[in-house]
Amino acid sequence: MKYRTILLFGAPGAGKGTQGKILGTIPAFFHCACGDVFRNLTIDSKLGRTFVEFSSQGKLVPDEYTILLWRQNIEGSTQTGRFQPERDTLVLDGIPRSRHQAEMLSDALNVQAVFNLTCPVMEKLVERLQRRALRDNRLDDVNLEVIRNRLAVYENETKPVLDFYGPKLVHEIDATQSPIKVLRDILDIVAEI
Repeated sequence: MKYRTILLFGAPGAGKGTQGKILGTIPAFFHCACGDVFRNLTIDSKLGRTFVEFSSQGKLVPDEYTILLWRQNIEGSTQTGRFQPERDTLVLDGIPRSRHQAEMLSDALNVQAVFNLTCPVMEKLVERLQRRALRDNRLDDVNLEVIRNRLAVYENETKPVLDFYGPKLVHEIDATQSPIKVLRDILDIVAEI
């Protein structure tokens, strides 16, 4: 079965998590943030150690581990009834993060729309990430060098995913607006799908 899916896309700090959490509270929407799934791993698991090893350097976790963890999480959410694939639209945030991941997930995702949250001024993203580090105890957002590396990785490895889905599915959303205006822009499009 392919999951009816919308993707929240954008550089680190663009607001994907904020929008995903809000959308996840709407009936018939299920939000899955891959970063949260990784951060909830324990350090005593192989996957947990792998996540810490890569994220502490601002690097992406290898695709095989990411997809394995994602599939396990979705299966668990389905078994517990939190995610009901026949009814719910899956809202993904933080996955796929590479063209290869998008290809690996093509058997599972029926992507209806990709919301690309854009922020043309990189310094605003850096400021957001540093505030988030303090507020949410996000170790991957503390070090300025790691932040800049994460933004570079996004530009080089993640942004090309937009080409994979193509212009018919990709909707540009100005992430510099207030969160409520970003949400309004997303909901206007979701209502038409």
